Amino acid sequence: MDIVRLSISKPVGVAVGVILVLMFGLIGLGRIPIQLTPTVDRPLITVTTAWPGRSPQEIIDEITRRQEEELKNVRGLKRMRSSSQQGVSTITLEFSVGVDIARAFQEVSDSLRQVSSYPDEVEEPTITVADGAAENAIAWIIIDIPKDRLARHPDFDISTLYDALDDEVKPALERVEGVAEVNIYGGREREVRVLADPMLLAQRRITYGDLMMALRGQNRNVSAGAIDEGKREYRVRVIGEFESPSDVLDTVVTYRDGMPVYVRDVADVVIDHKKRRGFVRSLGHPSIAINVIRQSNANVVKVMSGVREALENIRTEILPNIGGSSSGGPVGPDLRLRQVYDETVYIDSAIDLVKTNLFVGGTLAALVLLLFLRAIRPTAVVLIAIPISIIGTFLVMWAMDRTLNVISLAGLAFAVGMVIDNAIVVLENIDRRMQEGDGAFEAAYRGAREVWGAILASTLTTAAVFVPVLTIEEEAGQLFRDIALAIVASVILSLVVSITVIPSACARWLKIIEHTPS
Repeated sequence: MDIVRLSISKPVGVAVGVILVLMFGLIGLGRIPIQLTPTVDRPLITVTTAWPGRSPQEIIDEITRRQEEELKNVRGLKRMRSSSQQGVSTITLEFSVGVDIARAFQEVSDSLRQVSSYPDEVEEPTITVADGAAENAIAWIIIDIPKDRLARHPDFDISTLYDALDDEVKPALERVEGVAEVNIYGGREREVRVLADPMLLAQRRITYGDLMMALRGQNRNVSAGAIDEGKREYRVRVIGEFESPSDVLDTVVTYRDGMPVYVRDVADVVIDHKKRRGFVRSLGHPSIAINVIRQSNANVVKVMSGVREALENIRTEILPNIGGSSSGGPVGPDLRLRQVYDETVYIDSAIDLVKTNLFVGGTLAALVLLLFLRAIRPTAVVLIAIPISIIGTFLVMWAMDRTLNVISLAGLAFAVGMVIDNAIVVLENIDRRMQEGDGAFEAAYRGAREVWGAILASTLTTAAVFVPVLTIEEEAGQLFRDIALAIVASVILSLVVSITVIPSACARWLKIIEHTPS
């Protein structure tokens, strides 16, 4: 099939094809997720195990080494790193690119079940799948008391607001579509403390272990089975979890001389906040920081729009109603919420910069063409290759499930000058045929047919430079895949435009130009 002759003889079909490409390309532009950098697949699985109150050396001996012995045999494991800190063990497993992360997750879970028994107070290991593309926060929020209002609350500790923020603010942000996780830093959770008196314990011959076992054994709900009574069956459940400090004080530790020894006999119970192990300061005074982490492949711009709406609602509806009170009165109305980091600010500036470059580049290309062609219509014929190729590239990126980021936008900026090369070659040869006396239709056909092989070779050599980047699976290949895809798609589309749209347009727009034989 002679595509050049078909394009010239079917101008309406060519026009419809161009309109469809532009229409679906613009639709794809609206659907493509926008983010700062390309999505980089980093298969990471993190195993976190807590053992409150234990030293790092105890964590290493009792938890980390045991888990490492079992996890080192997981298939596809590339690298394993562990970190043992006060009260917590963290093991990060990095897998080779292309590994089925769901299967790896299951194997990690199975391996952890093979670890020999942990000490009694060790919590169940938590397994999380990390996403390298979305592990950085897209927003940071600071909650503090302004300097001019600090005098109203001289003794207030803002770190004690953790529970209120965790119950009210965190769920409000996590309900935003596209938000994966919200973390709070600089706060202290409430806890119940049992302060035992060693003298009272010694008098009743009770050890700290006896006290701990009594509290641990009675602070739980137990299912006691079912009782059949006639035609009815009753489910029995023993409620034992503590709900108030008095429940703890009324707990029986042991019996001495036939009399029960209660917790109140040997200890006091107070409700306080956890010991401070870190802090956040902003503008010179204590604060609480909150970050927002997006879901993988979520549109950062849309997510941030939802986050801003949620923050405004928090600022007006939630924040004034939280917080305790101090000597200066209620704290909530004096709290201030500030967003100190917004990833979309840089994204918007980068997109605006690329838009400016596209406009300036297109304008300079038009001026250069006008300088050499010295006619409006030939210049317009060549310039139509730019929007068709660039907008059509958005359709390709949408179909390939890619994102719009600074890397892909840079590829489009590079491609602006490249997509008109093929059109210039075809137009110049058509113009040469017309100067030799061929009619507009014949010149368009013969001019495009004579050079289509040359522009095909030129396009393929350009694409051959970037196509290998599309096959690299490592992080470097994933990082530059968008720029390679943008350039390859745009130059290939420019090839299609040069042998279909350009000849069809020249056959009709340039037929009125008459050339006098020399």
